[in-house]
Amino acid sequence: MITNETMAATEYSDAELVSRTLGGDRDAFSRIVSRYQILICSLAYSRIGHLGQSEDVAQETFITAWKHLRFLREPEKLRAWLCGIVRNRIHKSLKREGREPAHDAELLEAVHDLPAQEALPSEQAISREEEAILWRSLERMPEIYREPLILFYREHQSIEHVAVELELSEDAVKQRLSRGRKMLQEEVQTFVESALSRTAPGQAFASAVLAALPAAPAAVGVGLAGKGAAAAKSGFLVAWLVPMIGILSGIVAGWLVVRSAPTARERRAKKIALWSIWIFALAWCVPGQLALGALSKHWEWSHWTFFVVMAGFWWFYFIIITTLIIVMFRQILASRRQSEEEVGILQTSGTPLTWGTRIIVVAGLYLTFFLWLITLAWRAQDLLSVGILAGAMVVFSVCHFFQFHNRSAGVAAMRGGIKCLTSAFGVIVLMLNWRLDVWLASRYEVSVAEMHHLYPMWLIPSLTLVLLLWIGLVIAITKPKRRI
Repeated sequence: MITNETMAATEYSDAELVSRTLGGDRDAFSRIVSRYQILICSLAYSRIGHLGQSEDVAQETFITAWKHLRFLREPEKLRAWLCGIVRNRIHKSLKREGREPAHDAELLEAVHDLPAQEALPSEQAISREEEAILWRSLERMPEIYREPLILFYREHQSIEHVAVELELSEDAVKQRLSRGRKMLQEEVQTFVESALSRTAPGQAFASAVLAALPAAPAAVGVGLAGKGAAAAKSGFLVAWLVPMIGILSGIVAGWLVVRSAPTARERRAKKIALWSIWIFALAWCVPGQLALGALSKHWEWSHWTFFVVMAGFWWFYFIIITTLIIVMFRQILASRRQSEEEVGILQTSGTPLTWGTRIIVVAGLYLTFFLWLITLAWRAQDLLSVGILAGAMVVFSVCHFFQFHNRSAGVAAMRGGIKCLTSAFGVIVLMLNWRLDVWLASRYEVSVAEMHHLYPMWLIPSLTLVLLLWIGLVIAITKPKRRI
C-alpha cells in the first residue's frame, strides 16, 4: 500500500499524478497544485496586476482542472493544459471587469486612503502600499519580459526552472531577464525582487484549493449543470425577462391577427391554431427544462448523456412545433381561399388592421422568432451574432410588413408572409449550427475545444438535417390537391 509519506518521497511524473487523481487520489492532485501553483499564480498576476485577484483566478484554474481532468487526452502535457486554462480564466476575468491591468493600477497616493481590510495570505507578506509600488514598477513592461521576471524571483532565482515552466531555452530566459531588469526603475529594483520572493504561494494556497474541490473529478455533467444554474440566477433579467417579452409580443400579435380575420370560420381556425401552438410551447419548454435539470442531478448524468438528451429534447420540440405550424397554416389558407371564392363574404366581420396594429403584429412575430436566440448570443457576449440576428429580424420584419400591408392580395399576401417566416426560420437554424458551440462554451466557462469534447460535434447538424427532411415531408403530405 502506498502511504502519503511514500508518495511524498517519490517524484511522480505529470502523467502518473493525473492517473492517480482520476483514480480518486486527492493527495496526487495536491502534488499537482504544489508543483504548478507558482507558475499559474505568476501567469495570472503578470496579466491581472493584483495579488488577491490573481490567486483567485489561479484557484479557479485548479478547480476547473479538477472537474475537467478526464478530458486531458495527453496527461504528459499537463503544464501546457493548465496554462491554457489560466489564460482563458484571465481573459474572462478582465473582460468581465471591462479593463486592462495596465490601466487599473492604483495610484500610490490613493493607497493611504483605503480602508483597512483583512489581508489574503499572499498579501500578509507585503503591505497595500508595497503592492501598489510593485505593480507600478511592472505594469509598463511588455508581458514577454514581465512573466520570466516574476517567475525568476518566485522560483528562487532559478533560470533553469523558468526555462522549463515557460518552455523556453535558458539563453532566451537570460536575455529576457536582462532586458526586463533594465526596464525596471533603479530605485525600486531591489524592492521588487524582495517583494516577489515573499509573495510566492505556499502550502496555505494548496490547502485552500483542496478545501474548495468538489467531491470527485468525475462529476462533470453535474458540475456543468450547477454552473449553468448559477449563471441563470445571476443573469435573471437577460435569461428570463427578455424571452418573456418575446412570448408576450407573439401572443399580442396572434390576438390581433385572430381579431382581424374577415370571417367567423377563419377567426375560429386562427384561434385554435394560436392556442394550440402557445399551450404546447409553454408546456414543453418550462416544465420540460425543469424536469431535465432534476433528472440530470438525480441520476448524475455524464456530460455526453446530458447534451445528447438536451439536444433530443429540443429536436422533438422543433419537430412538433413546425408540424403544428404547417398544418395550421394549411387550414387557414384553405379557409381564406374558400372565403375569397364566396362573393362578399370577406366584408362580413372582423376588425380591420390599421397601420399601427400591422406594425405591432409584424414586430410581435419576429420578436418571438429572434429574441430567445439574441438572448443566447448576448449572454455569451457574442456581439457579432447579436448584430447578425438583430439585423435579420429588422429585414424580415420590413419585408413581411409590406407583404402584410397589401390587403387586396388576400391569399397571395399570406403566402408572402409565410415565405418571410420560412426564411427567418432558415437563418435561425444556420445560426444554431454555426454558433451554438461558442454560446455553450461561454455559458459553462470552458473553451470551445473543450466544449467539443462535451458533446458530439455531429449531433446538431445531423438533427438539423433530419428536421429539414421532416418539414419537407409534412409540406408534401399537406399540400392541397389541384382542382380540375
